[in-house]
Amino acid sequence: MMYLAFKLLHLLAVIIFLGNITVGVFWKAYADRTRDPRIIAHTLAGIISADRIFTIPAIIVLVIGGLGVAGIGHLSILGTGWILWGLTLFIISGICFGPISRSQRELRDVAQAGSQGNMDWAGYERISARWNVFGTIATLAAVFAVAIMVLKPPLPGI
Repeated sequence: MMYLAFKLLHLLAVIIFLGNITVGVFWKAYADRTRDPRIIAHTLAGIISADRIFTIPAIIVLVIGGLGVAGIGHLSILGTGWILWGLTLFIISGICFGPISRSQRELRDVAQAGSQGNMDWAGYERISARWNVFGTIATLAAVFAVAIMVLKPPLPGI
């Protein structure tokens, strides 16, 4: 029963984590298309809040649930290839969170300053390009981690 409880916890956290990072991409693109700094700043503030409320707690619960499943299921974290490589991809996704988070705050600040009438579009686009690169890496790594965890391919462990 504990195995299934940890597995459910893990899966719910994966859904929240992956859902929030993909929805953030949608809302940023939607706001950017308006070319209205007030809307962009408001949207980025919402994305930052959503990361604090959903993404960060989901990461913690995801790890606890995954370790719980592995422990109760007597699965070696480093010796089971699909766990090792899924975890590696999840870590890569997490490493990208620092630059993404910094970029989001910078983008919000540029848009807030621009809502006063002098938007620095070149600066915004430069920061946005960095956000896009790290966001793409984080999202793809997370999607591939989910695929590996679900499909459980015969990958080498340590």
